[in-house]
Amino acid sequence: MLTRAIAACVVTGLCLVAGSELSVHERVAIETDSAEAFPAALKRGTGLASFRIASGLSRPVGVAHAPGDESRLFIVEQRSGSTGRVRVYDLDNEQMLSSYFLTQSVNTSSEQGLLGMAFHPDYYNGSPYVYINYTSGSNTYIKRFTAQNNDPDSNQVNSSSGVTLMTISQPYTNHNGGWIDFGPDGYLYISTGDGGSAGDPGNRSQDITNQKLGKILRIDVDGGSPYGIPSDNPFVGITGDDEIWSYGHRNEWRGSFDRATGDMWMADVGQYQWEEINVEFAGDSGGRNYGWRCWEGDHQYNTSGCDSSSTMTFPVFEYSHSGGRCSITGGNVYRGQDIPWMDGFYFFGDYCSGETWIFKLVNGNVTGYEEITNDISPSTNGGFIGSISAYGEDARGEMYVCDLGGEVFRIIPTTPPAPNGACCFGSDGATCADAPEQTCLNVGGTWFGADSTCGGSNELCQQPECPTDCNSDGVTNVNDLLAVIAAWGTSGGCDPTDDGTTGVDDLLAIIAEWSVVCE
Repeated sequence: MLTRAIAACVVTGLCLVAGSELSVHERVAIETDSAEAFPAALKRGTGLASFRIASGLSRPVGVAHAPGDESRLFIVEQRSGSTGRVRVYDLDNEQMLSSYFLTQSVNTSSEQGLLGMAFHPDYYNGSPYVYINYTSGSNTYIKRFTAQNNDPDSNQVNSSSGVTLMTISQPYTNHNGGWIDFGPDGYLYISTGDGGSAGDPGNRSQDITNQKLGKILRIDVDGGSPYGIPSDNPFVGITGDDEIWSYGHRNEWRGSFDRATGDMWMADVGQYQWEEINVEFAGDSGGRNYGWRCWEGDHQYNTSGCDSSSTMTFPVFEYSHSGGRCSITGGNVYRGQDIPWMDGFYFFGDYCSGETWIFKLVNGNVTGYEEITNDISPSTNGGFIGSISAYGEDARGEMYVCDLGGEVFRIIPTTPPAPNGACCFGSDGATCADAPEQTCLNVGGTWFGADSTCGGSNELCQQPECPTDCNSDGVTNVNDLLAVIAAWGTSGGCDPTDDGTTGVDDLLAIIAEWSVVCE
C-alpha cells in the first residue's frame, strides 16, 4: 500500500500516482502515464456504450442488488420531497415496478437524504435484512429493515420492522458520507463524511476518540444488539473508537469492493482543488490515516498539528478541478460477464463535468487510463449522462451509472476492441503503453504481443544495453569477437567496456557474455 505517492500530471489535468514506498521527502518525478502520449485518434476503442433503463426518477444516488438475485436491481432515490425511496427494477422484463421497496422520512437540505443501502450477505439464507444510511434532523442513521414476511423475494420490506443500529450527530448539512456495504469478511462498512462546512473546522477526520465523522466504520451486524465490534478492528483495546476501521476521510462518494479480489476502493471528494481515489487491498489490518484535513490528495492542505506524512496513506490516483471538474463519483471494478475485455478496469467519473474514466491498477501502478465519456453518452436510446451521482453493479457484475437528474444507464458492449499488448514507442523507444498492435505500429512502436503488458511502467522499454553485441544481431558470439579483433588498439570501434580503446578487457568481456542473448 502506498505510504507516499509519486505524482505525474497528465495533459488533461488528471494526475496519476505510481506505487512506491517513498516518504514525502523522497518524492521524485516520473514520466506521464504513457497511454496519454498516444495521439487521441489512435487510442484503443473501448467497445463500450450505454443503454438507458430508467428515467423520471427522483435524484437517484445508488444501485444495489441482493446477493445472487439476477432478476432485480434496486435503485436508491435520495429524496422526493422529504421521503427517500428505493425502487425495484425488474431485469427480466426490463421495467420499473410501481410499488416502492422501501421509504424513509429524510432531510431535504443540501447533500442529505437517503444516501446508501446494502443487503445482508445471507439475505437468501435466513437473514433477509437490508440496511440503509440516511440523514434526518441533525443526525445520520444506520437502520435495518426486514423483507416483508421474511421473504427475500418480496418486493417490499416490512415498514414496521425498522431497527436503528447507529446514530451519528452531523454538525452541518454537507459531507454526510452515505456509502454503506458489506465487505468480503461479512462485516458492514460505513462512510460517515467529515461532518461538513469546509476544511473540517472541527478536525473531526483526524480525531479518533469519541468521533465517528471522517471515518470508515466497520461493525458486526450479527455479533450483538444493536451490533457487535469485530475483534480485529484496529482500535479495539487501545486509544480510538472501536468502530473505526480507517480515518482521515473527507467525504467518500462512493466506495466499493472488488468482487474478485476483495480490495476496497474509495473515492474521496476534495476541497477546492483535488479529487482522489484510495485503494485498500484485501487482508489489510485497518487503522490507516488517509490524510484529510492535513492533505488534499497528494497536496498539503492544512498540516497544523498533523502527524508526519510518513504515517499516512496517499491516493493511487488524483485529478485536479481543471476543465469544470469539481466532485468525484467513485465506481466499481468491472467483473461482469458481458464485457470480458473490461475485466479489472475501475470506472469512475466527475459529477460536474459528466466525464467517466477507466483504469487498471497493476502491481500498485495505474495503467490503461482512458476517458470513455463519449463512448457511453449519449446512450444508444437517446439519453445523456450528465450529473453522475453513482455507479453500481447488478448480481451478474454488470455496470450501471446514475444521473442525479433522474436517469439510470447500463454499460453495454459493442464491438470488442483489438487486444492490447505492450508497445515501446517514442523517439528513443523507451516509453511503454498497452495498446493494440496496429495502434502501436501507427506510431512507429514495437509491439510485444497480446499477452504482454507494461504493468504501469516503462521498464520493459528501458532494458539495459548489450555492449558485447557489437554487430547488434541479438547475441554475443564469434562475430562480436571478430569485431573486437578488427578494432584492436583503436578507439571508436567495438569497445564493450567503454574505456575508449579496444583491447584485452573488451576481449574478456566478450568471452564472459558468450552466447548470451540480448533482450
